[in-house]
Amino acid sequence: MPMPRNRYWRSLGRFWATSLAAELEYQANMAIELLAVVGNLAGSLFVLALLYGRSSRLGGWSWDEALVVLGVYTLLDGLTSAVLQPNLSKIVSHVQNGTLDFVLLKPIDSQFWISTRSFSPWGLPGLVAGAGLILWAANQAGASWQASHVALTALLLASSAVILYSLWFLLAALSIWFVKVWNATEVLRYVLVAGRYPVSAYPVGLRTLFTLVLPVAFLTTVPAEAILGRVSASWALASLGVAAAALGLSRWFWQYALRYYTSASS
Repeated sequence: MPMPRNRYWRSLGRFWATSLAAELEYQANMAIELLAVVGNLAGSLFVLALLYGRSSRLGGWSWDEALVVLGVYTLLDGLTSAVLQPNLSKIVSHVQNGTLDFVLLKPIDSQFWISTRSFSPWGLPGLVAGAGLILWAANQAGASWQASHVALTALLLASSAVILYSLWFLLAALSIWFVKVWNATEVLRYVLVAGRYPVSAYPVGLRTLFTLVLPVAFLTTVPAEAILGRVSASWALASLGVAAAALGLSRWFWQYALRYYTSASS
């Protein structure tokens, strides 16, 4: 019998409370992560400034509008550090050590447990920096904060988070068959760095790649357009469709992968 939804929420609260209690024993990590976020932002701004050069627009985006895209990327990178990496990086060790057996025996959905068991507060500086940059740059670009725009923005940001999670989870689930799959997730993270800048700034071939193969456009550019109040209905619906398909695929693939999992006791 499936667990009631409120039990999942209670479980999530307990998961993250215990994770925070354990992680906050090393408070110096917060300062280190903050410096890392500032350094990454400074590097991204420097590259963006080089791309603009003497031009006032890049791929049809002004400087302030491009900063909104960078803010969305920084926000997602903070989410990766806070939730995705701490959890999905452990799938390999669960498979290698046979501890996945204990996860599968728990009275809770195994994908939920593996995806949410840990929370790292060291991703919070990225989340705060990304949100702050989005708000500042959007105001500078003259964004309208109407209720409909805010609701659509929240929905498309949630869609981009779902897409990002699904990509990471699909690669991490490959550890059922391959041991060193974590290298592939690191490659994915570096490829997604392309999302720091508007997709329209890239050549046609890369724009096609970042839209149809790796959904970088739906991760950062489409939510940024929603923030600026200029996203089209077709792109918004496409983003929601990609998110639903990606999440469904990750769910199906996990169930499929478990058929080939050989437990430590077998």
